[in-house]
Amino acid sequence: MSMRNPWKRLSSKEVYRNKWVRLREDRVIRPDGTKGIYSVLELPPSVGIVALDDRNRVLLVGQWRYSTRRYSWEIPTGGCESAREPKLRAAKRELAEETGMIARRWISLGEIQNSNGATTDIAHLFLASDLSVGPVSAEASREGITSKWYPFGSALRMVLSGRISESCSVAAILKVERLLKKAS
Repeated sequence: MSMRNPWKRLSSKEVYRNKWVRLREDRVIRPDGTKGIYSVLELPPSVGIVALDDRNRVLLVGQWRYSTRRYSWEIPTGGCESAREPKLRAAKRELAEETGMIARRWISLGEIQNSNGATTDIAHLFLASDLSVGPVSAEASREGITSKWYPFGSALRMVLSGRISESCSVAAILKVERLLKKAS
């Protein structure tokens, strides 16, 4: 299997842009040699945080997701302010904004590619622990975000049953489950 790029981009044009996303349409030659159009939604990097307390509880946030038209329980997530923003700084900011929590200990869980067939969205995942309560951000209430502590085992069962289905949350909780198993 070849690792070289079999696609050829002939041209690219911006179709739409706002503060959060850019949509581009590329004229391409596909791997089979035919011409076509490929649309790519460009997003800044994002972060997701599993906040785990000393009682082995995970802090989940609940909110109505406009795009899927359903309520979602998930880990705190958010976008980086730019591609150059340090991912850990973005994770600390998002955890504080969405939950009011501050963590003294951070472990990188790596990254995942969300919808890599259509977007550039790469999420950087973290485990945050040694938690304390900090000031609550007005952003959480503006976005209708609520937070609730769940025993880690309950959050894991929510992932496995499909009750938690947001991709960063699924990946990060499963990664933390593996870390906890290795540690015991």
